[in-house]
Amino acid sequence: MKRLLLLIGAVAALLSVSGQAQMPPTRVRGTIASFDGKNLSVDNVVKVVVTEQTEIVYTQPIALADIKPGDFLGVTSVKRGNTLTAVEVRRFPKPVNPGHRPFDGKDNQTMTNATVEATVASTDRGELTMTYEGGKQKIVVPPTASISTLVPGSAAQLVPGAPVNLVADGDLNALRIQVSPPSPSRPKPAR
Repeated sequence: MKRLLLLIGAVAALLSVSGQAQMPPTRVRGTIASFDGKNLSVDNVVKVVVTEQTEIVYTQPIALADIKPGDFLGVTSVKRGNTLTAVEVRRFPKPVNPGHRPFDGKDNQTMTNATVEATVASTDRGELTMTYEGGKQKIVVPPTASISTLVPGSAAQLVPGAPVNLVADGDLNALRIQVSPPSPSRPKPAR
């Protein structure tokens, strides 16, 4: 019996240690400081390893007029009163995590991943009506909002000054990197 209890204790200890080694994925947002073909430094603070398995997607700038009903978008917004105003609009090739929720844990920021029901464009702004299971949101899109579509990317786009939004595993191996053009050379889509 004593031997059985020791064996159970040893197995429990091993399971506990192996559970601690399995760290949850880490999300990193910032600007690329350097990339040597393998090691990516973000804001000179976080370093991740880019492997052959790392998925890289590129945010290709588009105009609001390129967005059509039926498209699936991820929209980061700021909430002022009852109005949601878009900061970033991303068109995804397929639905990802549909719904509407706080973004970055802040009450005044939201993330809406949903299907476009309707779009309205005027000379000074646009408006998106987006639907997801159990809800609908109307979001104002000012001319200052970043609007893009996600396309397959490459390591050649991981250049200093490029904004990134990435997910890395517990060993800081990059799983997925979303990279945008560096701000100074970012073309403004036609409105």
